[in-house]
Amino acid sequence: MKTWTLKPIGFIRCAYEDTSQIPKGLGAEHKAEGILEVLPEFAEGLQDIEGFSHLFILWLFDRSEGYELTAWPPADDRSHGVFATRSPLRPNPIALTVVELIRREGSKLHIRGIDMLNGTPVLDIKPYLSGIPPDQLKRGWLAEAEKRTPPRHKDTKL
Repeated sequence: MKTWTLKPIGFIRCAYEDTSQIPKGLGAEHKAEGILEVLPEFAEGLQDIEGFSHLFILWLFDRSEGYELTAWPPADDRSHGVFATRSPLRPNPIALTVVELIRREGSKLHIRGIDMLNGTPVLDIKPYLSGIPPDQLKRGWLAEAEKRTPPRHKDTKL
């Protein structure tokens, strides 16, 4: 099987030092601000990024070890396949977050909506573009879980 080597294009700078500090579960609001510091050799790639209000951030669960193919998300009292959750215990520890771009200062992007830890390696940045109307989006098991389960937050490991 072919393998790939990935290297970070930058790192997150924020107040979160431990996963217990990050809001989780149904109703969790990700309003924390931080800075995505893009490495100098990739700064040119930020040209024209200021024109977008929101960005996809592709990053690594760099402190996660091992993986499990099922997970117990904080939003539900049932297990689900890891690919139907945001669990950090994944075969490839890759994460995706949509953030709001507040402003750019050179190679630093000031962002809101972070759910990663200080020092987290960032693999890629893409403009957030969604052509799917909200009424056509399906929420999978979350829709059912929202009806039957009270939200759990900081006391969970996911």
